[in-house]
Amino acid sequence: MKLATLRTGEGTTAAVAVDAGFLPLQVRDIGTLIATPAWREAVEAALEAHAAGNGPNVVPEANANFAPAVLQPGKVICCGLNYTDHILEMGRELPAHPTLFAKFADTLTGAHDTITVRGSDNVDWEAELAVVVGKELRHASASEASEAIAGYCVANDVSMRDWQNRTLQWLQGKAFDASTPIGPVIVTADEFEANPNFSVRGYVNGELVQSGETSTLVFGADQLLAYISAFATLRPGDIVLTGTPGGVGSGMKPPRFLVNGDVLTTEIDGLGRLENTITLIPTAAPLPQPAPERQGESL
Repeated sequence: MKLATLRTGEGTTAAVAVDAGFLPLQVRDIGTLIATPAWREAVEAALEAHAAGNGPNVVPEANANFAPAVLQPGKVICCGLNYTDHILEMGRELPAHPTLFAKFADTLTGAHDTITVRGSDNVDWEAELAVVVGKELRHASASEASEAIAGYCVANDVSMRDWQNRTLQWLQGKAFDASTPIGPVIVTADEFEANPNFSVRGYVNGELVQSGETSTLVFGADQLLAYISAFATLRPGDIVLTGTPGGVGSGMKPPRFLVNGDVLTTEIDGLGRLENTITLIPTAAPLPQPAPERQGESL
């Protein structure tokens, strides 16, 4: 099944795809839905009621206003440098362990939202497969992790490279508010075989800039979830971004970055398509400077 979180006049609602569009459910978003015991049975009951002519009105797909698929995930964990071609274009060696970093829920935005970035001149694209956790995982095996995947969706880890490269830690270049589109739907894992291969593509103004197959990931989705669960408990609604294929702007010669008005499109066969316009706002504010060292005091 395909699940979405839609904006309404009163807030948001989780919804399930039907032939005519999206059938609203009685919870605020997909994360809340899948954290509910027997959520699948609840969705099936809503579909049966709809087929019998009962329940809420369907939102036509053309009128759907997609919010981030999960509004408030407890964790958003991302894997960098996970496709062989992207690792090589960045001049790195294949890793022995996943390179992980975290985002905040505030970084997420909708499938068709404008992405507004203030104060960065090096805004880059990273088309990605995202995995949504459906069961609690702690010290899980890869097979246990695979069974705990609620579904898959499309994401783009839009990155502010000038901020990212200020230090060895990536967080500040990856955590701008409302900079990571995710959605438009989550397709449940039971629609696919175990460890499916997805074709991931990214476009800038209709020009194909990224194309990759998740079968070439160094660490597959099940391996990533198992690895993360060794040190942090994963819970329903948590999101894991699995990495980006080659073709990012910072890897081009010369480097290429998004400019004001660019349209960033991200698509994965079988999962859907994101389309986000980029708005860049320069800032003349001075960068924060370290405080001068005071006598007898170590900073």
